[in-house]
Parts: sequence; structure tokens; C-alpha cells
Amino acid sequence: MLLQDLKYAVRTLLKTPAFTLIAISCLALGIGVNATIFSVVDGVLLQPYPYPDAERMIVLNTANPPARINRALVSYPDFRDWRDENTTLSTLAALQRRSFAIADGRTDPERFAGGAVTWTLFGLLGTPPALGRDFGPDDDRSGAEPVVLISDDLWRNRYNADPSIVGRAIQVNGRPHTVIGVMPPKFMFPETQRLWVPISAYIPEWTRSVRSLEVFARLKPGVSIDQASTDLRAISTRLAATYPKENEGWAALVRPLRSWMVPIQVEIMMFAMMGAVTLVLMIACANVANLLLARAAVRHREISIRSALGAGKWRIIRQLLTEAMLIGLLSAPLGAAIAWIGLRLVDSGIPPDSVPYFIHWSLDARSLAYTIAISMLTGILFGLAPALQAARTNLQDSLKEGARGAAGGHRARLRSVLVVAEIAMSLVLLVGASLFVRSFLNLQQSTTGFDTSPLMTMRIYLPGSVYEAPEAKARRVQDIVQRIEGLPGVKAAFGSNFVPFGGGGSGGNIGVEGQAVEEGKEPSITFIAASPHLRETLGVALMRGRDISDIDETTRTPVALINQTMASQIWPGQDPLGRRFKLLRDNIDDWFTVVGVVADFRHFQGDAERPVFPSAYVPYSFDPTLNTGLTIRVAAGEPGAIASAVREQIRSADGSLPVFSIQTVEKLRQLGFWQDRLFGWMFSVFGAIALLLASVGVYGVLSYSVSQRVQEIGVRMALGAERRDVLRLILGHGMKLAAIGIALGIVGAAGATQFVKTALYNVTPTDPLSFTGVAAFLTLVALVASYVPARRAMAVDPIVALRNE
Repeated sequence: MLLQDLKYAVRTLLKTPAFTLIAISCLALGIGVNATIFSVVDGVLLQPYPYPDAERMIVLNTANPPARINRALVSYPDFRDWRDENTTLSTLAALQRRSFAIADGRTDPERFAGGAVTWTLFGLLGTPPALGRDFGPDDDRSGAEPVVLISDDLWRNRYNADPSIVGRAIQVNGRPHTVIGVMPPKFMFPETQRLWVPISAYIPEWTRSVRSLEVFARLKPGVSIDQASTDLRAISTRLAATYPKENEGWAALVRPLRSWMVPIQVEIMMFAMMGAVTLVLMIACANVANLLLARAAVRHREISIRSALGAGKWRIIRQLLTEAMLIGLLSAPLGAAIAWIGLRLVDSGIPPDSVPYFIHWSLDARSLAYTIAISMLTGILFGLAPALQAARTNLQDSLKEGARGAAGGHRARLRSVLVVAEIAMSLVLLVGASLFVRSFLNLQQSTTGFDTSPLMTMRIYLPGSVYEAPEAKARRVQDIVQRIEGLPGVKAAFGSNFVPFGGGGSGGNIGVEGQAVEEGKEPSITFIAASPHLRETLGVALMRGRDISDIDETTRTPVALINQTMASQIWPGQDPLGRRFKLLRDNIDDWFTVVGVVADFRHFQGDAERPVFPSAYVPYSFDPTLNTGLTIRVAAGEPGAIASAVREQIRSADGSLPVFSIQTVEKLRQLGFWQDRLFGWMFSVFGAIALLLASVGVYGVLSYSVSQRVQEIGVRMALGAERRDVLRLILGHGMKLAAIGIALGIVGAAGATQFVKTALYNVTPTDPLSFTGVAAFLTLVALVASYVPARRAMAVDPIVALRNE
């Protein structure tokens, strides 16, 4: 019986190829975008963790509520105490993210993101090396022979997958390290790291005030997260009593692994996108349901005859549902193709190394199974209402009406309801798209405080014993900067522990001379060490005082430029020049004298969403770093064109220095809000598809209504109705549906956009411009979609219409 229904459905659909093609195309659009986003959501939220027994894995941080620090990393001494004193955890492991320079004489030195780890880490993760061996306790002790584990990606790209790499010595940060193993393919824990060294052997000296470790642990069987939290907080209390200077106010913070892998903001956006594509699919279903309702009206005589010959209502419903499900299944391959294209577009919108290695998506078996399942489900969804309507056909009335057909009051009302729903859902999507696009444009147009267009940056790494002394790092960077400033076309350059919009810098609490502040409540600043000419390179205005000079750098004079925000917050209503402050941290004990005030400017990606932070700029020699940024201002042309000449100057200074992260400052600024750009264009695509489907729906309902009311229109015109009256009648019906849909959509959008307000910049979830603009645009689209059928109605010849009657 089912096979018979299927054969009949195939014949029926082949008889009306235009209808079949339109229905499949509409549905394929909805299924395609749905499958695209499901694949992303599946890769981010639903795929099982890549670690065995991951539900017992937790992440440990610290927090200091009195100092308003909600989450921080962990110091190595605290980690050791937690490891030795806890009673609820079976294993603890720690990692510090670091940069590593590799040199082996075969190719140019390269810098890679990596980690210094405890020997227990990979055992805790349940991920042994694919080649060679794991770290052991003897590797993770002071004085041990340096060893390194490398990623499969590094092994293949730098060493051509040579299996003899195990046991070979390579230069890591200027020291020979023996490669003991290669990790499995795609493994780059914690996110995009490519090599790992033992933490104790590599960084032998630690203090409790240096909190730089990410700590992971595994719960003992039967132990809950709350029990582990209570256990570790008790240890933290004892440590605070024993080491009040470093640990007072600090406590352990325990959270599940999932909250580390997928932050709540990411979950919100995943659900928002899934909700958006569900609306698109519902609009597509409503469109196809409208087509089926129109088709059922045309086939009412056929259905009546089948009923007269003994076909029951269930038999008719089953046949019509079979046709609907066949349309759904036929849409699946085209929907999968659209999803494949969609995923490629998503990938192209994401910068390299921006997504952690454990998150990946593809049109795999799970996604294809979802596509098929959603196709069958939508077939039932959009086919059920038309099938039930068709099964309610009154046999006597239908046979009396003969071939003339009938619009049917119930059927007409249902089609109108579906169009109203399409318009309402389209408005919700378009408002969301408008908010995200406006948010992205606001970020794009946000002020930075300096012109980014003539600036380029790169980083160098200063490895090895030759650069262990701070003075050696400072001298090398100053030498390189002078070489760069001597190049034709370079106006100014500086080296620093930060790169504009590229990260770096430091900060912390400060003591201010002449100001008594309760311990723990000292003001906090951003602290940037840079060689002279920072201000000239960035083009930032000097508001008061003088600049930091070359003599200040070479003599290591403790002077500082501060921004206007620091001047107004630390010395309100006073002249800051000549005032002194010091950082309250171990490695810098100098009192800095303020010699100048510069205009506020943005430092880091994401700063546009926050107030300007008080900042101080001191000579580079006070905080030289292994990972040093170079920022260069060119006189004219594309700033990236100077890159090769700069690299040559760095090679001339020291050929062992890796040069990496070569980017223009404008590109770095843009990378700061790639997520906003991605969400903006994705929601715009969803909104455009919804708008297309909704306009087709309005057109289809009114066009069908006109075809069913030809005789009525002819009678009206024969009785004296003007063509403009007919135009008003049809347009009025279309605009009434649009008005109801827009009103309902505004209510729905006002509620839905509240869920994404944290992802918006400088625009409110109920932004009047977005709501009124989208409502006006939808009204215009509905007017255009209504006008075409109305024009056809105006062209009805009363004589012909009455003769047909």
C-alpha cells in the first residue's frame, strides 16, 4: 500500500514540474541553512569531548572577591599545595602558555605557541603521544635534561613527518631539547599549541604572587564538583593564613570542563543562530504548505471523486502526506549541497587559529542524518495541514461546484494565517540581522585614538642564554629599531612588550606617592614598556610635558608618559607632571616620574566595548620581553610592503631571531571583531532568505485569491466598480496581512533580541531604528508583492468573467 502511494505521489509531482521545482527549492533553502548551523552547533556544543571520562574533568582557577577579581590563573606553589593536600581529586595537571622559538639549522627559525606543562597533563587528558613517549616524573624536575613533545602538525610541516625526529635534539629558545614524542593528529592542547616542555625543568623559580597557570583535574569516583570546591577552598583558607601577603583574599574556583571549553557567550550565540535558522525553516514550511493548500484546492474534484469511490479520509491524508514527505526527501540533497557551501563560507569568515583544536565541524554522517531527518519532519509539518484540509472536503458541494473550483473559507483563512506567520518570523530575523550589522558597523567605525592605516607590526622572539639578561634584550631591540628607522620610507618605529590590537603589555596595582590607600584597594593601570618614538609612530598627541627620549632609554631613567584617563583618575584636578608612582609587583621596584601626558588611545582588541583604562608608558628597558613587538609607521603606500626590508634588517642584527605575526595594525583591529562580522553576515543571509520566502508567500496567496475571485471581480466591475476600487481591494487584503504579521513580529523580536544583547556593541536590543526600518521595508516588500496580483485583477474583462460564470 505504501509503495502504491509512493508511485502515485511520484506521478503526481511529475505532472506539475513547476510546482515541484518551486516547492523543493523553497524547502531546500530552509533545510540547507538549518543543516549548516546544525553542523556548527554540533561541532561546538554537541560532539562528545575528545577526552575519556570527560564528565569527571574540572578546571581550577582562583578568585579574589575583595579585590573584585572574579577569575584568575593559579600560582605554581598553590598548585603544588592543592595537589598534595586535596582529598577529592585523583589527578591534577598544570599548563602555562608560552612562546617557543625553534631553530635546527635546516630552515629559518620559527616561533610557535606552546606550553610548559606538568608531566601529568597528557595522562590526565588520556592522550598519549602517537610516536615516542610521554613526559615522566624524571623529566619534570629541576636539573633534568631538556626534552620536548611536538604536535603532529609541526612534525609534518617542519620535519616532513620524519619518524627519526624522536631522539633528535632541536634548539628550543636557544637550548638543545631532545624530541621524545609526537602527539596525535589535530591535538594542540589547550587550543592551538604545537609543542610542550616540562614545567619544572623549564621554569625553576616560582612565587605565589605570579598566577600564570591553567590547572586541570579529575574528580575521584563518586566525588561531586561541590565537594571538590569545598575541599580546595579549605586549602585556600589555610594558605591565606600561612601566606597572608600573597594569598589573602584568594580562593580556589572550581568549574566543569565544559564551561572552559565553551564559554556561556558562545552557547548563547549558538542557540541564537539555531533559533534563527529554525525560523527560516518554518517560513519555508509555511510557503510550501501554502503551495500545497493551493494545489489541494485545484485537486478538490479529484479528491471528491476518490472519496465517492470509497477512499476514506485516512487514505486521502496518507496519500497527501506521502507526497509532502517525498517533496521533503527530494529537498534533502539540494539542502545538503547548500549546507556544504554554507560551511565553506563560515570557514572563510574565521581567521586561522581562532578556533580551538577540539572544535571542528563538517558535513559528516551526523549532519547528513540530521538533514534527512529534518527533511522528513518538515514533510510531515508542512503537509499535515493541507492534507487535513483536503480530507474535510464536502462530497456533495464539491461535485456540485464541478470544474469551477472553490476557494474554501477554511482553506483561505489557513493560507492567510500562514502568510501572517511568515511575515512575523521574517521581521524577527531581519531585526536580528539589522542589530548585528549595526553592531559590527559601530565597531568598525569606533575611534582608536590614532590612525591605523600607515602602521604595520611584527614580532620577534629573543631566545637563548644570550638574551637572559634584561639589558641584552633591551640593547638588541634598540639596535633593531634604529636599523628599521634607517630604512627608506619609514617615518618612525618602536619596540615594545605589546603590539597595538595584537596583545601584550602588563599591568597591576600601583602605589602613588603621597596617597595612602588601604592595602588591596590600590588603583590599577595598564603598564606598557616601549622604546622611544611610540607616540610619533602611532601619531598620538602630546597634551602636556615632554616625550621619553633616547637618553631615558639608554640610561634606564624611571620616567613615564601617562594617558589622560590616568591623569584624571589618579591626580584629579592636579598637575600630574613630576608626580611619582610605582608598580606593586616583585620584578620592578622603581618609582616612575610622570614627564608627559598623551591623548587617550585604544590598545587592545575588544577595547572599543570598554572605557579607556588608565595607562602608563615607560622605557622598554624596564620590562623587556622575549616576545617583543615591533610597530612601524611608513611615510606612504601600503605598510605591508616594507615587511621584507624589515626582515632583512632583523636578520642582519641576529639571524637566529624568529620573525612572525606580520600584520598591518588595521588588519589586527579588524580581527578584533571578526565574530561580529561573521554573525552580521550570517543573520543577514538568514534574513534575506526569509524575506524572499515571505514575499513569495504574500504574492502566492494574493495571486491565488485573484484567480479564485475572477467572477466576483467581473461582477463588481460590471456593476460599476472602478479599476482603482479593484486595486484597493486586493492591495488592502495584502496590506492587512502584512500589518498583522508586522505587529506580531515586532512583539516577537522585542523578546527574542533580549537573548543576544550581550553580543551587541553600542546598539540596544530594542533599537528603534532597526525596528522601524525593518517594519517599513517589509511593508514596502508586501506592497510590491501585492501589487502584481492586483494589476492582474484590474485587467479582468467583465464580459469574459461573466460569460465564464
